[in-house]
Amino acid sequence: MDYIDYKDVRLLMMAIAERGKIQPRRISGTCAKCQRKLTTAIKRARQLALVPYVLD
Repeated sequence: MDYIDYKDVRLLMMAIAERGKIQPRRISGTCAKCQRKLTTAIKRARQLALVPYVLD
């Protein structure tokens, strides 16, 4: 992954488990650097209400 955008909800939702938690590296299959970027993007999108904190 070159650039992870916090506005790309479809990409971010693939890295979130069914309960709304961010999936760990061993499950998502990302490298450490990409996982940090992905986590930051998910948290930013949550603050802007683009992605829910908890899924039903």
